[in-house]
Amino acid sequence: MDKANQIIQITIDADSGIPIWLQLRNRLVYLISSGGFAPGDKLPTVRELAVSLGINYNTVSKVYQDIERDGYIASFRGRGTFVSDAYLKNEGSAENEADSLIDDFIRQCRELGIPRQEISALVERRLKLTE
Repeated sequence: MDKANQIIQITIDADSGIPIWLQLRNRLVYLISSGGFAPGDKLPTVRELAVSLGINYNTVSKVYQDIERDGYIASFRGRGTFVSDAYLKNEGSAENEADSLIDDFIRQCRELGIPRQEISALVERRLKLTE
């Protein structure tokens, strides 16, 4: 399977409560920082990705602009959008992204009154559901 097909297989969960743009941003950042896409790989156009995912063109455009600012991609007029390695200057960026998500999750659980020891049990139970 080529990279373009892999990226188009991203799924968006409209019922998750997580904004669509954030789901897409997080998935793209993960795919790039984990090596799913290598520097120089060409990404689908904004329009192609929007149509493929069934989401608004402006949403994809916003995500591309956001991750370009962070150094994950670079756009070249007339040639397309490509994975960049400029994000590597921020060492551990994939870990930082995941840590940030985990911190938000823990904070939200605590706000719901979920005891600290039950948070990991919740995660384990959800992981089993996705197997």
